[in-house]
Amino acid sequence: MTVKQPIVLNDLPPDLDSTCLPQHIAVIMDGNGRWAKRRGRPRIMGHQRGVDTLKDLLRCCRDWGIPALTAYAFSTENWGRPLEEVEFLMTLFERVLRRELEEMMAENVRIRFVGNLAALPSSLQAEIDRSMKDTENNTGIQFSVATNYGGRQEIVQSCRAIADQVKQGLINLDDIDEALFEKYLYTTGIPHPDLLIRTSGEMRLSNFLLWQLAYAEIYVTQTLWPDFNREELHQALLDYQQRERRFGKV
Repeated sequence: MTVKQPIVLNDLPPDLDSTCLPQHIAVIMDGNGRWAKRRGRPRIMGHQRGVDTLKDLLRCCRDWGIPALTAYAFSTENWGRPLEEVEFLMTLFERVLRRELEEMMAENVRIRFVGNLAALPSSLQAEIDRSMKDTENNTGIQFSVATNYGGRQEIVQSCRAIADQVKQGLINLDDIDEALFEKYLYTTGIPHPDLLIRTSGEMRLSNFLLWQLAYAEIYVTQTLWPDFNREELHQALLDYQQRERRFGKV
Protein backbone atom coordinates (compact mmCIF):
# COMPACT_ATOMS: atom_id res chain seq x y z
CA MET A 1 0.00 0.00 0.00
CA THR A 2 1.27 3.45 -0.93
CA VAL A 3 1.57 5.78 2.02
CA LYS A 4 0.42 9.28 1.17
CA GLN A 5 3.06 11.80 2.09
CA PRO A 6 1.79 14.76 4.14
CA ILE A 7 1.94 18.20 2.56
CA VAL A 8 4.73 20.33 3.98
CA LEU A 9 2.73 23.46 4.69
CA ASN A 10 5.73 25.69 5.30
CA ASP A 11 6.14 25.63 1.53
CA LEU A 12 3.50 26.31 -1.10
CA PRO A 13 1.51 23.05 -1.46
CA PRO A 14 2.30 21.36 -4.80
CA ASP A 15 -1.35 21.33 -5.91
CA LEU A 16 -1.46 25.14 -5.92
CA ASP A 17 -0.44 27.16 -8.98
CA SER A 18 2.10 29.76 -7.89
CA THR A 19 1.16 31.93 -10.90
CA CYS A 20 -2.51 32.08 -9.86
CA LEU A 21 -2.33 33.15 -6.23
CA PRO A 22 -4.25 36.14 -4.86
CA GLN A 23 -2.01 39.14 -4.45
CA HIS A 24 -4.04 40.40 -1.51
CA ILE A 25 -6.13 38.41 0.98
CA ALA A 26 -8.61 40.04 3.35
CA VAL A 27 -9.93 38.14 6.38
CA ILE A 28 -12.97 38.61 8.62
CA MET A 29 -11.82 36.85 11.77
CA ASP A 30 -15.13 35.64 13.15
CA GLY A 31 -15.82 33.13 15.91
CA ASN A 32 -13.40 33.95 18.73
CA GLY A 33 -16.16 34.21 21.31
CA ARG A 34 -17.89 31.02 20.19
CA TRP A 35 -14.57 29.17 20.21
CA ALA A 36 -14.04 30.14 23.85
CA LYS A 37 -17.64 29.42 24.86
CA ARG A 38 -17.50 25.89 23.48
CA ARG A 39 -14.52 25.28 25.74
CA GLY A 40 -16.12 26.84 28.81
CA ARG A 41 -13.70 29.76 28.74
CA PRO A 42 -14.27 33.54 28.79
CA ARG A 43 -14.54 35.28 25.40
CA ILE A 44 -11.22 37.04 25.93
CA MET A 45 -9.45 33.67 25.68
CA GLY A 46 -10.78 33.33 22.16
CA HIS A 47 -9.37 36.74 21.24
CA GLN A 48 -5.98 35.79 22.65
CA ARG A 49 -5.94 32.56 20.64
CA GLY A 50 -7.07 34.50 17.58
CA VAL A 51 -3.93 36.66 17.73
CA ASP A 52 -1.77 33.54 17.40
CA THR A 53 -3.87 32.41 14.43
CA LEU A 54 -3.37 35.77 12.72
CA LYS A 55 0.39 35.68 13.30
CA ASP A 56 0.66 32.28 11.66
CA LEU A 57 -1.55 33.34 8.74
CA LEU A 58 0.68 36.36 8.16
CA ARG A 59 3.76 34.14 8.09
CA CYS A 60 2.01 31.64 5.85
CA CYS A 61 1.15 34.33 3.31
CA ARG A 62 4.78 35.39 3.36
CA ASP A 63 6.01 31.80 2.97
CA TRP A 64 3.65 31.10 0.08
CA GLY A 65 4.32 34.28 -1.85
CA ILE A 66 1.15 36.27 -1.12
CA PRO A 67 2.30 39.89 -0.79
CA ALA A 68 -0.58 41.51 1.14
CA LEU A 69 -2.94 40.62 4.00
CA THR A 70 -5.67 42.76 5.58
CA ALA A 71 -7.35 41.70 8.81
CA TYR A 72 -10.62 43.06 10.22
CA ALA A 73 -9.57 43.55 13.84
CA PHE A 74 -12.22 45.90 15.27
CA SER A 75 -15.25 47.40 13.57
CA THR A 76 -17.04 50.63 14.35
CA GLU A 77 -19.95 48.45 15.51
CA ASN A 78 -17.76 46.54 17.98
CA TRP A 79 -17.96 49.45 20.43
CA GLY A 80 -21.41 48.05 21.25
CA ARG A 81 -19.89 44.96 22.86
CA PRO A 82 -19.61 44.70 26.68
CA LEU A 83 -17.29 47.36 28.06
CA GLU A 84 -15.02 44.78 29.67
CA GLU A 85 -14.47 43.05 26.34
CA VAL A 86 -13.83 46.32 24.47
CA GLU A 87 -11.30 47.45 27.08
CA PHE A 88 -9.58 44.07 26.90
CA LEU A 89 -9.33 44.28 23.11
CA MET A 90 -7.80 47.76 23.23
CA THR A 91 -5.26 46.56 25.79
CA LEU A 92 -4.59 43.42 23.76
CA PHE A 93 -3.94 45.40 20.56
CA GLU A 94 -1.51 47.66 22.40
CA ARG A 95 0.30 44.79 24.13
CA VAL A 96 0.63 42.76 20.94
CA LEU A 97 2.02 45.73 19.00
CA ARG A 98 4.58 46.47 21.69
CA ARG A 99 5.58 42.81 21.95
CA GLU A 100 5.67 41.94 18.26
CA LEU A 101 7.23 45.04 16.69
CA GLU A 102 10.80 43.81 16.95
CA GLU A 103 9.82 40.51 15.35
CA MET A 104 7.93 42.26 12.54
CA MET A 105 11.01 44.34 11.84
CA ALA A 106 13.16 41.21 11.71
CA GLU A 107 10.69 39.59 9.29
CA ASN A 108 10.53 42.71 7.07
CA VAL A 109 6.77 43.20 7.61
CA ARG A 110 5.27 46.56 6.71
CA ILE A 111 2.28 47.24 8.94
CA ARG A 112 -0.47 49.76 8.35
CA PHE A 113 -3.64 50.55 10.29
CA VAL A 114 -6.79 51.65 8.49
CA GLY A 115 -9.88 53.15 10.08
CA ASN A 116 -10.86 56.05 12.32
CA LEU A 117 -7.76 55.82 14.50
CA ALA A 118 -8.40 59.15 16.24
CA ALA A 119 -11.17 57.53 18.31
CA LEU A 120 -8.83 54.93 19.82
CA PRO A 121 -7.18 55.29 23.25
CA SER A 122 -4.20 57.64 23.09
CA SER A 123 -1.74 55.00 24.30
CA LEU A 124 -2.86 52.64 21.53
CA GLN A 125 -2.59 55.45 18.97
CA ALA A 126 1.00 55.98 20.08
CA GLU A 127 1.85 52.29 19.55
CA ILE A 128 0.13 52.33 16.16
CA ASP A 129 2.07 55.43 15.07
CA ARG A 130 5.34 53.89 16.23
CA SER A 131 4.73 50.57 14.48
CA MET A 132 3.80 52.22 11.18
CA LYS A 133 6.73 54.62 11.30
CA ASP A 134 9.26 51.93 12.21
CA THR A 135 8.13 49.53 9.48
CA GLU A 136 7.34 52.00 6.69
CA ASN A 137 10.53 51.21 4.78
CA ASN A 138 10.21 47.44 5.10
CA THR A 139 9.81 45.67 1.77
CA GLY A 140 8.20 42.39 2.79
CA ILE A 141 4.53 41.52 3.16
CA GLN A 142 2.08 44.43 3.49
CA PHE A 143 0.02 43.79 6.64
CA SER A 144 -3.00 46.07 7.06
CA VAL A 145 -5.09 46.03 10.22
CA ALA A 146 -8.62 47.47 10.02
CA THR A 147 -9.20 48.99 13.46
CA ASN A 148 -12.28 51.05 14.35
CA TYR A 149 -13.11 50.54 10.71
CA GLY A 150 -16.49 50.76 8.97
CA GLY A 151 -16.96 50.61 5.22
CA ARG A 152 -19.95 52.96 5.12
CA GLN A 153 -18.23 55.47 7.35
CA GLU A 154 -15.12 55.32 5.15
CA ILE A 155 -17.15 56.15 2.06
CA VAL A 156 -18.99 58.99 3.82
CA GLN A 157 -15.78 60.58 5.09
CA SER A 158 -14.29 60.32 1.61
CA CYS A 159 -17.32 62.12 0.16
CA ARG A 160 -17.04 64.84 2.78
CA ALA A 161 -13.33 65.34 2.09
CA ILE A 162 -13.90 65.60 -1.65
CA ALA A 163 -16.86 67.94 -1.18
CA ASP A 164 -14.67 70.19 0.97
CA GLN A 165 -12.02 70.26 -1.77
CA VAL A 166 -14.67 71.17 -4.34
CA LYS A 167 -15.99 73.91 -2.04
CA GLN A 168 -12.51 75.38 -1.79
CA GLY A 169 -12.14 75.29 -5.56
CA LEU A 170 -9.30 72.77 -5.40
CA ILE A 171 -11.21 70.08 -7.31
CA ASN A 172 -13.67 70.44 -10.18
CA LEU A 173 -16.72 68.19 -10.36
CA ASP A 174 -15.46 66.77 -13.64
CA ASP A 175 -12.27 65.65 -11.89
CA ILE A 176 -14.15 63.22 -9.64
CA ASP A 177 -13.77 59.62 -10.77
CA GLU A 178 -13.00 56.29 -9.13
CA ALA A 179 -9.26 56.91 -9.11
CA LEU A 180 -9.63 60.24 -7.33
CA PHE A 181 -12.21 58.86 -4.90
CA GLU A 182 -9.83 56.10 -3.83
CA LYS A 183 -7.22 58.66 -2.82
CA TYR A 184 -9.52 59.70 0.02
CA LEU A 185 -10.15 56.21 1.37
CA TYR A 186 -8.35 54.85 4.44
CA THR A 187 -6.81 52.23 2.17
CA THR A 188 -5.34 54.59 -0.42
CA GLY A 189 -2.26 53.04 -1.98
CA ILE A 190 -3.23 49.48 -1.00
CA PRO A 191 -4.32 47.19 -3.89
CA HIS A 192 -7.85 45.81 -3.66
CA PRO A 193 -8.17 42.30 -2.19
CA ASP A 194 -8.52 39.42 -4.64
CA LEU A 195 -9.87 37.05 -2.00
CA LEU A 196 -11.99 37.57 1.10
CA ILE A 197 -11.99 34.78 3.67
CA ARG A 198 -14.64 34.74 6.40
CA THR A 199 -14.61 32.20 9.20
CA SER A 200 -17.44 30.78 11.34
CA GLY A 201 -19.89 30.36 8.47
CA GLU A 202 -21.45 33.82 8.46
CA MET A 203 -22.48 34.93 4.96
CA ARG A 204 -22.12 38.70 5.11
CA LEU A 205 -19.52 41.45 4.69
CA SER A 206 -20.25 43.13 8.04
CA ASN A 207 -19.41 46.62 6.74
CA PHE A 208 -15.89 45.57 5.72
CA LEU A 209 -14.10 47.09 2.71
CA LEU A 210 -17.37 47.72 0.86
CA TRP A 211 -15.68 49.66 -1.93
CA GLN A 212 -12.53 47.56 -2.14
CA LEU A 213 -14.22 44.14 -2.24
CA ALA A 214 -16.35 44.94 -5.29
CA TYR A 215 -14.76 42.16 -7.35
CA ALA A 216 -13.11 40.00 -4.69
CA GLU A 217 -13.78 36.28 -4.60
CA ILE A 218 -15.47 35.29 -1.33
CA TYR A 219 -14.66 32.11 0.59
CA VAL A 220 -16.63 31.19 3.72
CA THR A 221 -15.63 28.37 6.05
CA GLN A 222 -17.49 26.97 9.05
CA THR A 223 -14.21 26.87 10.97
CA LEU A 224 -14.01 29.31 13.87
CA TRP A 225 -11.17 31.80 13.59
CA PRO A 226 -8.94 30.40 16.37
CA ASP A 227 -8.95 27.03 14.56
CA PHE A 228 -8.11 28.50 11.13
CA ASN A 229 -4.71 27.17 10.08
CA ARG A 230 -2.51 26.64 7.05
CA GLU A 231 -4.51 23.69 5.83
CA GLU A 232 -7.63 25.87 5.96
CA LEU A 233 -5.84 28.52 3.90
CA HIS A 234 -4.74 25.80 1.51
CA GLN A 235 -8.38 24.81 0.95
CA ALA A 236 -9.39 28.44 0.46
CA LEU A 237 -6.71 28.90 -2.18
CA LEU A 238 -7.68 25.68 -3.96
CA ASP A 239 -11.22 27.01 -4.16
CA TYR A 240 -9.96 30.41 -5.36
CA GLN A 241 -7.95 28.83 -8.16
CA GLN A 242 -11.05 27.09 -9.46
CA ARG A 243 -12.88 30.41 -9.92
CA GLU A 244 -13.10 32.13 -13.28
CA ARG A 245 -12.53 35.83 -12.65
CA ARG A 246 -14.22 37.74 -15.47
CA PHE A 247 -14.78 41.13 -13.78
CA GLY A 248 -18.13 41.51 -15.50
CA LYS A 249 -16.82 40.46 -18.91
CA VAL A 250 -17.68 37.34 -20.91
